[in-house]
Amino acid sequence: MPETPNQFVWHELMTSDANAAESFYVNVIGWEAKDSGMPGQSYTLLSAGATMVAGLMPTPPHAAGVPPNWMGYIGVNDVDAYAERVKAAGGSICRDPEDIPNIGRFSVAQDPHGAMFTLFSGSGEMPPAAAPGTPGHVGWNELHADDLDSAWAFYSGLFGWTKAEAVDMGPMGIYQTFATGGAPVGGMMTKMPEAPAPSWLYYFNVDAIDAAVARVTEFGGKIMQDPHQVPGGSWIVVALDPQGASFALVALKR
Repeated sequence: MPETPNQFVWHELMTSDANAAESFYVNVIGWEAKDSGMPGQSYTLLSAGATMVAGLMPTPPHAAGVPPNWMGYIGVNDVDAYAERVKAAGGSICRDPEDIPNIGRFSVAQDPHGAMFTLFSGSGEMPPAAAPGTPGHVGWNELHADDLDSAWAFYSGLFGWTKAEAVDMGPMGIYQTFATGGAPVGGMMTKMPEAPAPSWLYYFNVDAIDAAVARVTEFGGKIMQDPHQVPGGSWIVVALDPQGASFALVALKR
C-alpha cells in the first residue's frame, strides 16, 4: 500500500466525434477548449478558467469499436510497478506502460470486474485541486462494481484509499464513500442488475442542476436519471452525451 493515497489527477473523454463532443461540453459545462499542440495527435485540453481539468481525443485506430467513454487517471509514482501490482491483485493491463513525450507515462488498466482506469505518472506538476463544488471541475468519482466488497479490497489495497461514510440505500445496497487523503472524493456500490458492465462514472460540477439539464437536452444529450437530491444536499443528474458517453452533473443548487 502506498505511503500516501493515490489520487485522481486527470479525466479524459475518448469519443467518436471529437469536434461535436467538444462543442457539447463547452456549452453544457462551460469549459474552454484548446488544442494541446501534441505532434501527430489530435488532443483537446478542457479548462475551467485557467485550470486544465480534462482532455478529449478521437477514438484511435487501436480502440476501434470501443464505445465513447470517460476515463479517470490515477496518479502513481511508478507506472510500470503499479501495472504489475494491478495484475497481482487480479486486474489486467489493457495497454502496456508507455511514454507521452514531455507529459508523463501511462498504462490503461481494468479492475477484476472489468471497470477501466488509467495509471499515470506525470513529468510535471498536476493542476492544484479546486475548492469543493467549483463549477467546471470534477466533483465526484463513482464506481458501479460487480461486487462492492471485492472492488473495495482491490482499490484500497492498490491505492491506499480509505473508507468514509457508508450510506444504506435499502434494496440498492450500501453506497461506500471514500477518500484519497482529505475529504471524500467518490463512492462505490454494487451495480444494479439491469446496469451494463461495471464502470466508473464521473460527476462534473455545475452552478445549478436544472439549468444544466436544460443545456444537456438543448445541445443533443440525453437525461438518463432525473435530478434528485443526495445526502449532504447536492443535486445530481446522470446523462449521455450526443456520442453516447455516460457522465453526471452535480450542483449545490437546484
